[in-house]
Amino acid sequence: MFFKNKRKPPESALPGHIAIILDGNGRWAKKRGLSRSAGHRKGAETFKKIALYANRIGVKCLSAYAFSTENWKRPEDEVSGLMKLLEEYLDNIGEFEKENVRVIFIGEKKRLSKKLCDKMTEIEEKSAERTGMILAIAINYGGRQEIVSAVRNTAKLSKEGFVSDEQIDEAFFESMLDTGKLPDVDLLIRPGGEKRISNFLLWKISYAEIYFCDTLWPDYTEKDLDEAVLWYSKRNRRFGGV
Repeated sequence: MFFKNKRKPPESALPGHIAIILDGNGRWAKKRGLSRSAGHRKGAETFKKIALYANRIGVKCLSAYAFSTENWKRPEDEVSGLMKLLEEYLDNIGEFEKENVRVIFIGEKKRLSKKLCDKMTEIEEKSAERTGMILAIAINYGGRQEIVSAVRNTAKLSKEGFVSDEQIDEAFFESMLDTGKLPDVDLLIRPGGEKRISNFLLWKISYAEIYFCDTLWPDYTEKDLDEAVLWYSKRNRRFGGV
C-alpha cells in the first residue's frame, strides 16, 4: 500500500467503500471555452486515474456515478456524446485487468444501446474472478428507481408465495437491490462545489460520512482523494450510539 500524502492514515482507518459523484465536467469545460463533451472526456481520464489509485492504496470498493436517470434530460447531443464516450471508455480499461480490479455495473439497462450493454456484460464476465478492488460504475442509475424496482420484485415474490411477510426484513430487502452485494458506503465524496447527494446510492449511504470539496472533477487528483480519506480517518463514527 502507498499513499501520496505523507500523512498516511493506518489501514484500519481507510474507508472500505468509497462512492464518488463525478461532478463538474461541464463547468470545467466552460471555464476553458471548451465543449461540454471535452469536459466529460477529461473527466473520464481523471476517473481511471483515481480508480487505479484507490485500488493501490487499499480501498476495497469504489462506486462512481457516471450517468444518472436524470441525465437523460440533458440536450440530445450531449447525451449521445456521453453514450459514445462510455463505449470508448469501456474499450480501454485494460489497466483494471492488470491490477486485478473487478468491474461491475449498476443501473437500469433498458434505455442503453445493445452495443453498450454487450460491452458491460463482457467486462463483468471477464472480471468476475478478480480479487482486487470492486469497481461499481453507475450508468442510468437512480437511487429511487433502484428502491422502487426492489419493492416491485419483493411484492412479486410475496404474491407468488416465495417469501412470507415475516421473512421480509432489511437484509432480505437489501438482497433485492442492484447494489445488494456491495458493502455499505463508508465515505461519499462530492467534488464540484455542490452540496447534495443527487439520488445516488440512497440505501447504501445511510451512515456514510459525506465529504464535499470545490475541486471540479476533471481537476481532481490523488492528493484530493488523500485529503478526503484523511478527513474520514478522523471521524468518530457512532452509528447512532454514543
